[in-house]
Amino acid sequence: MTKFVFVTGGVSSSLGKGIISASLAKLLQARGYSVTIQKFDPYINIDPGTLNPYEHGECYVTEDGAETDLDLGHYERFLNVPTSQANNVTTGRIYQTVIDKERKGDYLGKTVQVIPHITDEIKRRMLLLGENNKYDIVITEIGGTVGDIESLPYVEAIRQLKWDIGTQNYLVIHLTLVPYLSAAKELKTKPTQHSVKELLENGVQPDILVCRSEHPLGQELRKKIARFCNVSINAVIESLDAKTIYDVPLRMLKEKLDKIVLTKLKLSTKKEPDLEQWKTFLGKLKNPTSEVKIGIVGKYVELQDAYKSIHEAFVHAGAANECKVNIVSIHSEEVNDKNVAEKLGNLSGVLVAPGFGSRGIEGKITAIKYVRENEIPFFGICLGMQCAVVEFARNVLNLKKAKSIEVDAKTPHPVINLMEKQKKVKKMGGTMRLGAAPCKLTKATKAYQAYGKATISERHRHRYEFNNKYLKDFNDSGMLTSGVNPDNELVEIIELKDHPWFVGAQFHPELKSTVANPHPLFVGFVKAAVKQNSDKNKSN
Repeated sequence: MTKFVFVTGGVSSSLGKGIISASLAKLLQARGYSVTIQKFDPYINIDPGTLNPYEHGECYVTEDGAETDLDLGHYERFLNVPTSQANNVTTGRIYQTVIDKERKGDYLGKTVQVIPHITDEIKRRMLLLGENNKYDIVITEIGGTVGDIESLPYVEAIRQLKWDIGTQNYLVIHLTLVPYLSAAKELKTKPTQHSVKELLENGVQPDILVCRSEHPLGQELRKKIARFCNVSINAVIESLDAKTIYDVPLRMLKEKLDKIVLTKLKLSTKKEPDLEQWKTFLGKLKNPTSEVKIGIVGKYVELQDAYKSIHEAFVHAGAANECKVNIVSIHSEEVNDKNVAEKLGNLSGVLVAPGFGSRGIEGKITAIKYVRENEIPFFGICLGMQCAVVEFARNVLNLKKAKSIEVDAKTPHPVINLMEKQKKVKKMGGTMRLGAAPCKLTKATKAYQAYGKATISERHRHRYEFNNKYLKDFNDSGMLTSGVNPDNELVEIIELKDHPWFVGAQFHPELKSTVANPHPLFVGFVKAAVKQNSDKNKSN
């Protein structure tokens, strides 16, 4: 039977449950086990698709078009295995399912309550990925912290599952904080004790404690935590702050987290984990032979999580090029004709980020004009690609009032138009063009050179598209449509013929970049930035 591991958190949010879950999964996968991870979020939104990035960070999109929590990005980047709609569940989705059943009369007139109806639906979803024994181990991360009112149904569902699936198929890992008081020069275990006590009051005994800390715990402190939290001393795992999240699997290996989990689940630990590829990646990441500065121009740059997958894709592409990529965040609202040279002039590459709405659009267009004219490598993603189209229309095709319909519905030159299927859409959530779609590449282009093949598949999240009425004008003037959807002729990739590296993608390439397979467009972009930097240094 599939084994189930539940990961909860206490004391504080943002301790890294997602990274611990992904790291454990990576170690188990490296030992030959088939593993998947799912995230249960306690908020009442159906999904993060309608949430402001300042609220929740980026919205991650899966192959099957699900708008999900950004932690699913970590799962895919670590495991190199696609996730799906089933890997992310919210309280909103749980309640929606239960209410829909009640409206249809499925409960035969019974009073619908949190227990058993909500908890039963939570349990059903938790066990869904384990059906037909597709995976050896399913890791379930519970969002929020123990003690939150909204998390209580999830904790109760975990308590019940111990008896539903059997203790030999069940394990709870609790991530907690051991803070350091600098005045006392001492680590304090009391917050961890209280967090575990909170879990125990709800009927859940953690099997393993992962303790986040700035300083090593030491044997005596581990004994104290074990004694007061009812766990064995070898089940007290130290998780120190790491310079990169990609160090965490190796640190957890050193702490024997995977071995303890397998032993408690009565699974074999004979095969040692094969992490050679991971170690090679880390070696390149930590020992770069060059360094570049790349700007990200966007309107959510104050919060790094808003562009989390882009940042991580640069980490992967940097390692592939044995180059350290230093990201410079530039707010698009602050870019104008007067300061654009000052803000972008010392960069070796510029990425214009995705987004929605009119705020900051003109700053993005100004930035693109500068990098196009000064031959600085450029990469535009989704809205960034659309802004490149608008800029080219205005300043090369001389269509001065060219805009996207999203910004100005009455523009005389709608070079970016609303997709035909989107015109009748009224609801916001889950209604965009979402998920994987094919794209056919034109040979002898930068896109084809990067991918090395004629047909690709990429993930989307947008409502607007390149207006094919202007296609000939763009191609004749030097902006090539190097990638097109073969089913509907939708333009997926644009690039400039006479430019060191100028590529815009309607899709989101950052969502498919992993440690094992850095995304080819990011690899190509960083390579172009390295060359730009080298040429600049030679000329100086």
